[in-house]
Amino acid sequence: MHNVSPQVTELLLIRHGETAWNAVRRLQGHLDIGLNTEGQRQAQALGQHLATDKLAAIISSDLQRALHTAQAIADQQNIDVQIDARLRERCFGDFEGKLYSELPDVYPQEYALWRSRDPDLHFPAKPEDPNNRGESIREFHQRVIGCLRDYAAHYAGQRIALVAHGGVLECAWREASGLPLNAERAVTIFNASINHFRFENDRLQLIEWGQVAHLEKEVRDEIT
Repeated sequence: MHNVSPQVTELLLIRHGETAWNAVRRLQGHLDIGLNTEGQRQAQALGQHLATDKLAAIISSDLQRALHTAQAIADQQNIDVQIDARLRERCFGDFEGKLYSELPDVYPQEYALWRSRDPDLHFPAKPEDPNNRGESIREFHQRVIGCLRDYAAHYAGQRIALVAHGGVLECAWREASGLPLNAERAVTIFNASINHFRFENDRLQLIEWGQVAHLEKEVRDEIT
């Protein structure tokens, strides 16, 4: 049990469990890929680990890999999962569904720009959806941080869990670290990891990053 100051909201940001696409380094983005067997095991381990950690709310991305991870936590807490699409992974346009290894050949110029971390870069549009060029880093960051601020205000003085994706966690880390949007990521983002933040005085603060001891086995980094 954790007592939280009325001026502080504690946020446990949790990345979804592993998927088959994580295992082969295939970019998911908004594509709705479910947990694989290992991801299901991770979700159960996560739920059991947090069983005695009283949470005021559990909020999840609407994509099933996050939602099923959140449900494993909620089953131990006896509360319902709230769903919010603002916690989705970044949309990558036509990069979605492709292996990381094939992107330099399929889209060499666009891939190079993506790796440069241009904050306002969009992606090649999906052929079936010519208007969908994904989200820039700036658009994605604004979506995520706005969402976290809303829940921090709504649950002021309480402790909540938000289950999302690697990119969402990176946005929170960058915001708490005060880093520019084009700075290189200097942390590892693990599947089913617990990342502890708090929101105080209108500022997101990082308390502890990348807790994975509850998983025991090796976990994967970054693949969204």
